[in-house]
Amino acid sequence: MGFEYLKALHIIFIVTWFAGLFYIVRLFIYQTEAMARPENERAILKPQLDLMASRLWYIITWPSAVLTLIFGFWVLVYRWGYLEMGFMQAKLGFVALLYIYHGFCHVLFKELQAGRTRWTSSQLRLWNEVATMLLFAIVFLIVLKSALSMAYGMLGLVGLGITLMIATKLYKKYRTKS
Repeated sequence: MGFEYLKALHIIFIVTWFAGLFYIVRLFIYQTEAMARPENERAILKPQLDLMASRLWYIITWPSAVLTLIFGFWVLVYRWGYLEMGFMQAKLGFVALLYIYHGFCHVLFKELQAGRTRWTSSQLRLWNEVATMLLFAIVFLIVLKSALSMAYGMLGLVGLGITLMIATKLYKKYRTKS
């Protein structure tokens, strides 16, 4: 298979993997909120949300994570010299963190499927931003091929994240008062 086809498949599975990671945590939020509802509502919501999460996790997210890894390795076979470059080493470090994030999401998935939750919906909303930060870091590194440029981009992103968190807290306070 030609290099460009491998790279295209790698990118496609990265996109579907991230789509799954973003949406699964959103479902975790809904599952957590559903468990706090009255029994008659919970009896309707929980089975449906569990089914949606299960299908997303096992049919889209896990296969995409595995195929991303396979095609990513295959792409590296064509560009083995990249492994000696700092930007690629940093990118692979962030990718390793992304797989750890995925693994922890699997733990949360199993707990929620069993009807247990230890995180609030607010905590899960923050957790969802971890994948966003990793996505930005990985994309900046692969496009700019510079860890320093990625650091500046990440500082800007962290600033934006802090601003959004403050705005969200203020809005929640305002909404609670009204």
